[in-house]
Amino acid sequence: MRTHAQAVVIGGGVIGCSILYHLTKLGWTDVVLLERDELTSGSTWHAAANIHGLHDSTNISRIQHYTMGLYKELEQETGQGCGVFQPGSLYLAQTEAREHQLKLQAAKAKLYDMNFFEVDRAEAERLHPLVDFDGIRCIMWEPEGGNVDPSGVTNAYAAGARQNGAEIIRFCPVTGTEQQADGTWIVRTEKGDVATPWVVNAAGLWGREVAALAGVELPLQPTEHQYFVTETIAEIDAMDRRLPSVADRDGEYYLRQEGKGLLVGAYEKDYRFWAEEGTPQGFGHELFADDLERIEDNMMRAIDRVPVVGTAGIKRVINGPMIWSPDSNVLFGPVPELTGYFCCNGIIPGFSQSGGMGLLAAQW
Repeated sequence: MRTHAQAVVIGGGVIGCSILYHLTKLGWTDVVLLERDELTSGSTWHAAANIHGLHDSTNISRIQHYTMGLYKELEQETGQGCGVFQPGSLYLAQTEAREHQLKLQAAKAKLYDMNFFEVDRAEAERLHPLVDFDGIRCIMWEPEGGNVDPSGVTNAYAAGARQNGAEIIRFCPVTGTEQQADGTWIVRTEKGDVATPWVVNAAGLWGREVAALAGVELPLQPTEHQYFVTETIAEIDAMDRRLPSVADRDGEYYLRQEGKGLLVGAYEKDYRFWAEEGTPQGFGHELFADDLERIEDNMMRAIDRVPVVGTAGIKRVINGPMIWSPDSNVLFGPVPELTGYFCCNGIIPGFSQSGGMGLLAAQW
């Protein structure tokens, strides 16, 4: 294990591995990542891992657009598959306000040369014949939308970083971050200490706890988040192509193909806090008990829109933790009160933003 490094990244989820990879792409080869457990432990491994390009924030749109284009390049560079599926994404508007929002995004896409445009009902029905488009005011189409494999993406970033000289140390919890008189840091672990001018907190579910080691209080709170995967659906099994994903923010659900069934997730209003007093150190690849009653209204709206969901059996339910900031935006950048301490915490659409956030962090 190195005793000195140009930067120490704490956290081996998709964000930490992306930051490490992008640092090495900028020539920082003397860098190390410390992961308390396995790579992808915490919230990375169970993510739905949808990818999409457009966002209400122009800068976030650029970040997501970069990320979407990166994954296949990453596969070619590293030989590690990212499980990239890009059958496209449909965005539905049931209200005038949502229609206005989507049309603003379409105008932005044209300005920034991104692929996002309106389609009529006939084209939408051709793209996704299982959706009932009654009551939809506006349908937008993003041809490059889709999803990736969480483990594949994370390990591709890690492989690229290792190829470029970085060191990744698993099963190595950080026990302390101590700033020295000259502003540099000693990062303490049971496997030894690392001296560095830069500490990067990308610790995901443990972002609060890692920050507290440096005397920083980050406003982050884990919550439960649920989605379920159906059994095989005959209509999908009979198709010779993959169906596009569907985002219905007015209906407060999303869905996409998973195997020969559908994955359905909820934008929950009746959410549940978890680990309010601190994320357990022993937590890794565990899940919470199913609680589908909490998202029953979301499920019913999804069934109304895609009736085959209602007749398919449920194959599995994923109820796992996600960590949020107060405004759902990333806590990103140097901590003003500390020299050489950088945060990248609280990213919800991690697989849409991992590449861009990693690039920006490395450049900064």
